[in-house]
Amino acid sequence: MEFEREIARCRDIYEKKMRDYGTSWRIMRPTSLTDQIFIKAQRIRSLEEKHGRSAVNEGIEPEFIGIVNYCAMALIQLKLGSGNALAPEEALRLYDDAIKESTALMLNKNHDYDEAWRKMRVSSFTDIILQKLLRTKEIEDHNGQTIISEGIDANYMDMINYALFALIKLNNPQNEE
Repeated sequence: MEFEREIARCRDIYEKKMRDYGTSWRIMRPTSLTDQIFIKAQRIRSLEEKHGRSAVNEGIEPEFIGIVNYCAMALIQLKLGSGNALAPEEALRLYDDAIKESTALMLNKNHDYDEAWRKMRVSSFTDIILQKLLRTKEIEDHNGQTIISEGIDANYMDMINYALFALIKLNNPQNEE
């Protein structure tokens, strides 16, 4: 239920922004979306280190939502390539598919790890997302080729899940250890 609630919040923002902007993000290459995600994660880390004091009146929750949504867009772009606008219904279907695939991965990992994320700090999620971004950039710099590691798509899916974990923890203080 916690995941469904946070996914619904993220999807609602995605849908509303799509009404405002259309699918203008379709012009972006996955590398540009990686950089957008990096900006969001870096801002979260900066705010964490400044103990929440920000010059812009927005906290870290909107940034984690942005990470979920930009990662879903990046997964769509990996699948379709950058291109023309999508019909809103198609953009929502593709978003739902990306989130569904990511959360299926999380459920499988969660089974093996016994929900260890519940004992982690939100700041650790931020650091892991930043690490995944650096890995993604490295793989992108190698034209998507890896020797032994998971690909770009797996990193985007992991970032979706870590951002969802953070949102759950932020909205349920009883989850804090």
